[in-house]
Amino acid sequence: MSDQDREQNFVDVSHTVEHGMITYKGLPAPLICDFLSREASKDHYAEGTEFSIGRIDMVANTGTYLDSPFHRYAHGKDLSQLPLASLADLEGIVVQVESSKGQAIDASAFANFELQGKAVLVQTGWDQHWGTDQYFEDHPYLTKEAAQYLVDQQVALVGIDSLNIDDTRDGHRPVHTLLLGAEIPIVEHLCNLQALPRQGFKFFSVPVKVKNFGTFPVRAFGLVDPTQEA
Repeated sequence: MSDQDREQNFVDVSHTVEHGMITYKGLPAPLICDFLSREASKDHYAEGTEFSIGRIDMVANTGTYLDSPFHRYAHGKDLSQLPLASLADLEGIVVQVESSKGQAIDASAFANFELQGKAVLVQTGWDQHWGTDQYFEDHPYLTKEAAQYLVDQQVALVGIDSLNIDDTRDGHRPVHTLLLGAEIPIVEHLCNLQALPRQGFKFFSVPVKVKNFGTFPVRAFGLVDPTQEA
């Protein structure tokens, strides 16, 4: 298989992290700069040899990121404690919903699918608003009942291409509470889910292994069986 053919089997569903981008209003944008520039590095190495060492200052909730139980629960598993089997090589399924402003996605959206052990990715199309003010307002979200249904179905992971998997007007955050309480990781701010088939792919969303940390950006992607059609 050629490198080009292999690349066609991968579908990137994560946003690019850039200097100054806003993921969530009220949280600071990442600051990306040189710690050691190529020009400055010339003083440290042999003639003709130079390196760049970058520096990034950001909050954990930047770009497309994964929430571990520690994000919600003080004694929940942190990023370093999540088994790779809960983050990588998961059977994936895309559940499409008709997105509209402020839409509550209830359990009926998932009723006709076999979900046990799968990474359930909710495609609302809200990622089309990424980088605009609309992205932060009236976004689609799951209801408490939907979250409980997914817990009961013993899913492996839940992701969404929206600002938040919860209704941000509800300070109780019931979806985070239920899913993370059941040790089901959450991935928020996905994108490009329309490029994945509905089923027949493996999903990967592995964050850096950080102790006492609950959330971190991921390079989320699907590995597609070439016999499947989107």
